[in-house]
Amino acid sequence: MTPDAWQVLDWRRRVHRLYDEVRAAPDPRAGHAHWVAVRDDLLRTHPASPVPDGARATYPGADVAPYDPAFRFEVAVRRDLPPAHRDLTTGTDGVVRLGRVGRVALPLGDLDLWWVTGYGGGLFLPLRDLTSGRGSYGGGRYLLDTVKGADLGGGQDALVVDLNFAFQPSCAYDEAWACPLPGPENTLAEPVPVGEAFTGTTGDDS
Repeated sequence: MTPDAWQVLDWRRRVHRLYDEVRAAPDPRAGHAHWVAVRDDLLRTHPASPVPDGARATYPGADVAPYDPAFRFEVAVRRDLPPAHRDLTTGTDGVVRLGRVGRVALPLGDLDLWWVTGYGGGLFLPLRDLTSGRGSYGGGRYLLDTVKGADLGGGQDALVVDLNFAFQPSCAYDEAWACPLPGPENTLAEPVPVGEAFTGTTGDDS
């Protein structure tokens, strides 16, 4: 059953509140444990969960690696980049337009930061890595998606990029969902062994 607008509104409010609580946690490990527990509850029980109705009762919960502080970074945002834009055609949301607003340099490689240029806007940081299709969702994962509340804190001087919070998009659970996926600018040549592994219900991780 497709969730109605009020159910989606409640989901968004709960996700925003969850990330508020993560940022306010006494330390990143405690915030991560809270994030895992609350996300599992939302995915199992909320009417706007991307897990299909018939699979929620038996959904085992997300397979999330133990927290590893070596994958948490506070990094400066490089902003002296030429303009770049991506238009992503999705099955249900039409064209999602992205404009590049910066880049972060991690020990595993660089990732571009995108701004969703639709109404309201928001920062978007997806990633694909060597685990994609080999343990994590083949299309990639999200780290920041501030339109929907996924915001780990910081700003252009020191943005928090904590790969332990990488999560799979809604289309990993059900192909009926439309998901903008990372391009080559957000593909790492190294594995990211933390965050969510593939726990979808579509039958494969490719």
